[in-house]
Amino acid sequence: MSATFKYFNTTVEASGVLSVAMNRPPVNGVDRDMYIEMAELFKRPDQVGGDLRAIVLSGVGPHFCAGNDLDEFASMTPENGTERMWRVREAFFAIQESPLPVIAAVHGAALGTGLAIAASCDFIVAAKDAKFGLPELTVGVMGGARHLARIAPQPLVRRMFFTGEHIRATEFAAAGASLTVCEGAELHATAHRFAERIAALSPTAVRLGKQILNRVEWMDLRAGYEFEQGYTVQMSGHPDSKEALQAFRERRAPVYAARNESWRIEA
Repeated sequence: MSATFKYFNTTVEASGVLSVAMNRPPVNGVDRDMYIEMAELFKRPDQVGGDLRAIVLSGVGPHFCAGNDLDEFASMTPENGTERMWRVREAFFAIQESPLPVIAAVHGAALGTGLAIAASCDFIVAAKDAKFGLPELTVGVMGGARHLARIAPQPLVRRMFFTGEHIRATEFAAAGASLTVCEGAELHATAHRFAERIAALSPTAVRLGKQILNRVEWMDLRAGYEFEQGYTVQMSGHPDSKEALQAFRERRAPVYAARNESWRIEA
């Protein structure tokens, strides 16, 4: 039986794209229970059901995610804060380390936690009038800067952290952030086009590739490339490797084998 969630709407498309929409009105502010669900969903997306190939993450309503639930933040103390912050980390890293590529489709506000959620995804598609920001200092907390540094240069990270200003996607991208910016009306279609391109690739290779990218992200060039090469050699023994090359030569669509769970990086 497929899993269902209180704070996330899930839809599996015929292509294997899983659409996930945060749904906690009015602005998808995240509380402890929602963080727990987020970690559970992204650690094990296959529980939703279907032959999943990629995920598009969005928000229900006018905003992607405007941040943490501030009422819950107000009750945080040094005594209860450690467990709460662990829940936050577990959720963010569940997205980053999810077995499937995750594309953020951002509209409205992506502030604080919302920005960190988007930056935890593999890449971001944003409506041109979407707003990004790190208002942590304005509400008396820390956090988000390290995630922002995944998609933006350090001077921009520091500007956003110290000022708390909200930056529109067009300005954010122009200042150096790594975003694909589009018209708001085209947001979901654009994000899904990327997801469908991923879904058309070898499901075994994509999942293996996700693990490899997570492992090499912080390696130096020599070590990272050597690590990738090792899996190039291993993947050459999988039928999808030969099928991809043959289909390219014959200028036809490849026909890939069903996903093989044994092809993964050992911990």
